[in-house]
Amino acid sequence: MISIIIPALNEEKLLPILLESIKKQILGEYEVIIADAGSTDRTAEIAKAYNCKIIMGGLPAKGRNEGVKSAKGDLLLFLDADSVLPDGFYKSIEEFEKRNLDFASFGLLPYGGKKMQNLAFNVFYNWYIYALEKALPHAAMGILAKRDLFLKLNGYDETITLAEDHDLARRAKRIANYGILRSSKIYISDRRLKKDGWVKTVMKYLLCELYMVFVGPVRSDIFNYKFNHYDKK
Repeated sequence: MISIIIPALNEEKLLPILLESIKKQILGEYEVIIADAGSTDRTAEIAKAYNCKIIMGGLPAKGRNEGVKSAKGDLLLFLDADSVLPDGFYKSIEEFEKRNLDFASFGLLPYGGKKMQNLAFNVFYNWYIYALEKALPHAAMGILAKRDLFLKLNGYDETITLAEDHDLARRAKRIANYGILRSSKIYISDRRLKKDGWVKTVMKYLLCELYMVFVGPVRSDIFNYKFNHYDKK
């Protein structure tokens, strides 16, 4: 069984798109868990309409950890609420099993992106994480992990303020089989790029990467992370 865990905060606009994309998949037995961080819009109502399990969440790391506590599956799929699964996503599950992986992530593309946007994602993220797959693991927006490994790692480190998913991937690589799945890419909203700007966003994550390599996990508010500020003026 696959447990799909989605942290959310005021996601009434994009959550239905993700849940529809999940509904279309051939996944066998699965459950969807929404870790709600106190939404004041229709997020919970929408989740109920799609028969999702709703639990109390918090910031993304806490929401994912809380989701696992109530999950029934032995395979965990963590998704951001503004992501979308491509058609034929089951191929990634098959690849995960064929490669005997314990922990994996995906390449990313903007949902409805044009050629230049797709190229930018490939240059600044996908080709980079493919090249560093064996040396420096990355994971963002979508993570597939065996439950036993996740518990052995004690889940996400909730003291980390940015890139806690990369940290989890690097800890997983030390004791288990890690890889980037090539069978499909996950689509994500470009709202963070529109809100914060392409240059500013790329620079923030580049500096975060350097900080993690030379200093360690980011536990201060140096990068001013905000959880779902996209609709705020």
